[in-house]
Amino acid sequence: MSEFDGSAPKFDPKLLELLVCPLTKRPLIYDSARQELISKAARVAYPIRNGIAVMLADEARALTDEEQR
Repeated sequence: MSEFDGSAPKFDPKLLELLVCPLTKRPLIYDSARQELISKAARVAYPIRNGIAVMLADEARALTDEEQR
């Protein structure tokens, strides 16, 4: 992927080794289909925009009951 090919930057899953949920300090799960980082402990999903994880509680969406399983 080139920065000039018109495609959006991709999130690097290797960052999961460094990132934790800012609310619980627990590990996150990468959902590539939804472009989100899931915190099962906090029951929220943080969006990934243009390849950058937005780790702000105000930007997180609550997980549904089904997603929490």
